[in-house]
Amino acid sequence: MTANTLNALETKLGHCFQNRALLEQALTHSSHAREHEGHGPDNEQMEFLGDAVLGLVTSLELFKRFPEHHEGQLSKMKAHLVSAEHLVRAAKRIGVGNYLRLGRGEEKSGGRTKATLLADSLEAILAALYLDAGLPAAEKFILGKILAPEFRRLERNPGEAPGMADYKSRLQEVVHATGRPQPVYALLKEQGPAHRRIFTVEAQIQTRQGELEFRASGRGSTKKRAEQNAAHRVLMYLESNHKGQRVEA
Repeated sequence: MTANTLNALETKLGHCFQNRALLEQALTHSSHAREHEGHGPDNEQMEFLGDAVLGLVTSLELFKRFPEHHEGQLSKMKAHLVSAEHLVRAAKRIGVGNYLRLGRGEEKSGGRTKATLLADSLEAILAALYLDAGLPAAEKFILGKILAPEFRRLERNPGEAPGMADYKSRLQEVVHATGRPQPVYALLKEQGPAHRRIFTVEAQIQTRQGELEFRASGRGSTKKRAEQNAAHRVLMYLESNHKGQRVEA
């Protein structure tokens, strides 16, 4: 693999390796190692380490980003974010397949586009980052290149978030079916530093006559997530039909 090729990948990774042998090993499939190096270093062990680093960083970010969610919700979200399906999308965005070192047979069989191979290689790259520069380097890459794009996608499509239903859409359907006006959402307050804001939003529903029937507040790391949590509490009220109460997140 040429220096220019590694330079190009380092630019995409946002990290200049002190020990480039780590990056080369992370890109080396076992088929290449068997054919060219007599069972020399490949990326299989690095996949194991990279998986652990990814799990730690993802858990920490979910813990900070979603303080209002319970353990079950966080576990479902983590399982999605570290899944092979999600890692393959991230690997394709970076173009990992273009840089892999494959054996002739794996090359002919389309190894550069195989989902399992791409996901495993991305985990190996995470291990290389960790071994070369410690957790901060790996964390920066994971947050910026793997997690952030998916968080943005799920914010646009909340119904696709594992363990996090689209309560706003459900509430809209319920009030429409019962002849009530559409829910009203209002931002009550923002707390915390700029990079770790917590938003509190109130959701209100009215009677068919336009009078306030019920209101509930919800908190979240984004306004949209706070709205979802507030809508959830309004739905709980409608399901139980306990009128005149205010429910706090």
